[in-house]
Amino acid sequence: MVKIKLLIVIIINCTLSSFAQKKAVFIILDGIPADVIESVETPALDEISKAGGYTRAYTGGRAGDFSETPTISAVGYNSLLTGTWANKHNVWGNGIKDPNYHYWNIFRIARHKDPSLKTAIFSTWLDNRTKLIGEGLDEAGNIKMDYAFDGFEHDQKNFPHTRDRRYIFDIDEHVSKEAGRYIQAEGPDLSWVYLEFTDDMGHKYGDSDEMYEAVRKADTQVKRIWDALKYREAHFSEDWMIVITTDHGREDKTGKGHGGQSERERTIWMVTNSDDLNESFSQMPAMVDIMPSILKHMEIEVPGELAAEIDGVSFIRDLAAKDLEANIADGVLYLKWKSYAEKGKARFYISGTNQFKTGGKDEYMELGEAGIQSGQAQFKLPNGDLKPFKVLMRFERITLNTWISKGNKKL
Repeated sequence: MVKIKLLIVIIINCTLSSFAQKKAVFIILDGIPADVIESVETPALDEISKAGGYTRAYTGGRAGDFSETPTISAVGYNSLLTGTWANKHNVWGNGIKDPNYHYWNIFRIARHKDPSLKTAIFSTWLDNRTKLIGEGLDEAGNIKMDYAFDGFEHDQKNFPHTRDRRYIFDIDEHVSKEAGRYIQAEGPDLSWVYLEFTDDMGHKYGDSDEMYEAVRKADTQVKRIWDALKYREAHFSEDWMIVITTDHGREDKTGKGHGGQSERERTIWMVTNSDDLNESFSQMPAMVDIMPSILKHMEIEVPGELAAEIDGVSFIRDLAAKDLEANIADGVLYLKWKSYAEKGKARFYISGTNQFKTGGKDEYMELGEAGIQSGQAQFKLPNGDLKPFKVLMRFERITLNTWISKGNKKL
């Protein structure tokens, strides 16, 4: 009888979970190398990782190849937002000069799926909303955030600028408190929280007690959001995913700079409460994997042509393959990938154009199929003027893509 009652409870809990509203929040704590986050006391992050997981990850694209991406703040934010590297989203620095909005951000995709979804941003940098998300811009989909709490770096009356950059910490406090309050009270479906002070201390002091103390303070700020999520789940039929990460590491010598392709600059980290992690999460996931993971949690499917351009793969639920690579030799296309599926066939396609980046459509030619578990395939290319530029690998509802390249030059 006890076993029967226990089984009933489990079935009821699983049923309730399946009907719970899927919501998510992602947090960027700026400029914290993995070795630092691992050495400083962070009880809030530890609690979240015990519910889900912690892992080292990478940013900066594929070093030395077409997707190599500067380890710079706004560049990293946009890689998270769009699930693509800088060769696609076209943000190469903090000036955000000419972002390519044809690669939709996560908020635009969510709104396309369901216009009733509520969105929010809590940020210590206004450009995250106005330039990266491109709120109100026709070319960015003319989306509007339901709630925005940002721009305080321009408020010198309440946050007078000081050389010690302490005012940035005060803004982070202001932002994180409101994020906790609003999320607990209103429960928006998809939210972004951005906090800056850790990066400021890194630039000013490098690897130092000041930097480590800034990380401890950031952990306290994260706890406000985490507590709000736990409250929502306890009082509402909601299933929340939280992902916390950083945008870049720091250079080795002093820890003050970043932007290059050293291992420490490229190595970031992720913390999540998800208990549905697949093998990719523990195998050095990428910054671009966060967007598709959140969308999968929220059960939001990416539109087909856009899905074919996303560079990341989900680190939750089923994983079939990742890390598609392509090379050409003597008229033969050689492909390899990491396989996680025990059976099934993938289909492969090539295109000689990249019209997507300008709003056009690329025509793909099917090459054939291969067993996904093999991790490799080769196809003799058709004769003619076709110069393979993009390659797609499709398996059920999963699409991987890569470009044909030699060094940084496209063939």
